Amino acid sequence: MICLRLFWEFFKTGLFSVGGGLATLPFLYGMGEKTGWFTTADVADMLAVSESTPGGIGVNMATYAGYTTAGVLGGVIATLGLVTPSIIVILLVAMVLDRFRKSAVVDRSFYLLRPVSTALIAAAGLSVFVLVLWNGGSEPLHWIRWEALLLMAGIWLLSNAVEFTKKLHPIVLIALSAVCGIVFSLGGT
Repeated sequence: MICLRLFWEFFKTGLFSVGGGLATLPFLYGMGEKTGWFTTADVADMLAVSESTPGGIGVNMATYAGYTTAGVLGGVIATLGLVTPSIIVILLVAMVLDRFRKSAVVDRSFYLLRPVSTALIAAAGLSVFVLVLWNGGSEPLHWIRWEALLLMAGIWLLSNAVEFTKKLHPIVLIALSAVCGIVFSLGGT
């Protein structure tokens, strides 16, 4: 029964999350609250793992969420649920491609979807900002996790401003970020 529910929940996510992997985040937050399969912190972990592994973010997050919910079969079922709407839409579009190319209604619909996908991605970015940088202390200086902000600034400088490190492969910077995160967590921050 859990596998059917996983498929259905991720099918709905795949059907309505227009705009790529980050657009799935608001749906995952809602799914976690509704089903109890994962918490907001778990979604942040999913995002971190999905960003650092090959493949699409949304597909990686569905696989991760399905795996943590129902094992390997859950990972496969959640992934299939997420990609099935896209496969169906692609098959339908391929069948009537000529009519779609000339349709003003379809052209306007896709034009209207741009701000929707932008809003979904912006909502995802804001939620990641709140999870990572917002501390919520009582004093203004404690509102932001300064170590995370400094880490972000340092990595930006290394990847954009320092000539030697500009040429490094991105995986080196990802590994450096992981080491810094481990050091920060061991240090109690």
